[in-house]
Amino acid sequence: MPGRRGRRPAKKKSGAKKALLWTGGTMAFVLVATAGAGYFYLKHLEGNVRTTDVGDAGASNFRKDEAFNILVVGTDKRTGEGNEGYGDKGSAGHADTTILLHVSKDRTNATALSIPRDLIVDIPECTATKDDGSKVTVAALQGVRFNRSLGEGGRDAGCTMRTVKEATGIAPDHFMMADFNAVKTLTSAVDGVEVCVTKAVNDKESKLVLPKGESTVEGEQALAFLRTRHSFGNQGDLDRIKVQQQFLGSLMRKMSSGDTLTSPRKLLKLAEAATEALTVDSALGDVNTLKDVALELKKVPPKNITFTTIPVRDNPAEKIKATVVVDEATAPQVFDMIKNDISFTEVKAQKKKEAAAVAARLKGTKADASEVRVRVFNGGAASGSAQQQLDWLQNSAGVTKSENAGNADADQAKTTLEYAPDQADQARRLADIMGLSGSAMKPGESVANAQGLPTMTLILGEDFKGAGVPLDAASAKTPDVPKSTADEVQCAS
Repeated sequence: MPGRRGRRPAKKKSGAKKALLWTGGTMAFVLVATAGAGYFYLKHLEGNVRTTDVGDAGASNFRKDEAFNILVVGTDKRTGEGNEGYGDKGSAGHADTTILLHVSKDRTNATALSIPRDLIVDIPECTATKDDGSKVTVAALQGVRFNRSLGEGGRDAGCTMRTVKEATGIAPDHFMMADFNAVKTLTSAVDGVEVCVTKAVNDKESKLVLPKGESTVEGEQALAFLRTRHSFGNQGDLDRIKVQQQFLGSLMRKMSSGDTLTSPRKLLKLAEAATEALTVDSALGDVNTLKDVALELKKVPPKNITFTTIPVRDNPAEKIKATVVVDEATAPQVFDMIKNDISFTEVKAQKKKEAAAVAARLKGTKADASEVRVRVFNGGAASGSAQQQLDWLQNSAGVTKSENAGNADADQAKTTLEYAPDQADQARRLADIMGLSGSAMKPGESVANAQGLPTMTLILGEDFKGAGVPLDAASAKTPDVPKSTADEVQCAS
């Protein structure tokens, strides 16, 4: 990956087998920053970080006042000091472990969505940046494993970011990658990470040896814990992902503990280890931006950081099951919750905020139904819902100044109503008619209809229950998918 001009000569760094550095890299920065480290030391840390240009695959800058998505990528590339003996020596490095981290706009919650490497996806054509800084266009692939989105044919992290957007509809804003040594040095910097296994482990391939119950692992032993695939579950990639998530939660707890926060030695070791191992997109590469990311991540309580995996099922095209495909019955709602910034955990701050929004937005005068002017879009409801709701509004509710605007640009989990400040009385009337909550009402700008008149925008989401059926804030339920939170202590089985 190319570095900045003026830095030390770029060294080829392999990516981490396990994608741990969204906590490692960024939390190390914030821990050092809050410990009072000076600007020049932070500039030194910035010099450790590798950057790569992903073009328009990611955001051009980081914004502290918005939700953001960071794609954390771990590759199976074997280069890097001390990693020659792990096999596949000549591999270009594929997307072996990938986590899409979504951090909510209000910083009350986050979701870490694991993407199986054996998920069948379409990889779009992409322009990748070579080691010498030149560009190369890599052809698209259809119906292949997700892990081929990185490394093969020269594909870089920007190609992986585009593949994630193609497969999930969620656009990553930034990416982070790290090498094998990150696991070793980060865990050693905090004097080890606590893990738990339900039975004794003696894996000859990964060389992991652990007694039943709790243990502390660091360095090579920590890497072995994450590399083993024969000791847990059915020895498949999905069970390995669960172990990775458990380990990541434990690492987060250790890094946030008082023992770490009050130890200058650990803080400095963490910062050096994380930045030496880190590769990020150009927009994240300067010291102030990395510090900003870290400070925003620090705001999210571990109990509201949810780990989950894209819902999948066995590939029906295979007799011998080796790959998986997206479970279309469950995955779309998971994707929509992330796209629409909806938490997988109950967040008290969100509930208080929503209650305040309900009180503020629903309180006040209401226009007559005949004065409500609105365009109705279908944004995830059943086919034909926009026309059915329009018919009901016009014929049963007296909202005669309404029109069918077709399909929205994208599906969303919840129904929303956007209106301009001078349309608030119209919005309250329509909310009253439809049973919309205050959180569904989105102050914004009006749009012009075909006659050039200012009009509100109603988008029927997946929570829409049918023409004339009242909505409420609880109508979009959390999907029934396996998940855990960062504050939970779990044992690998």
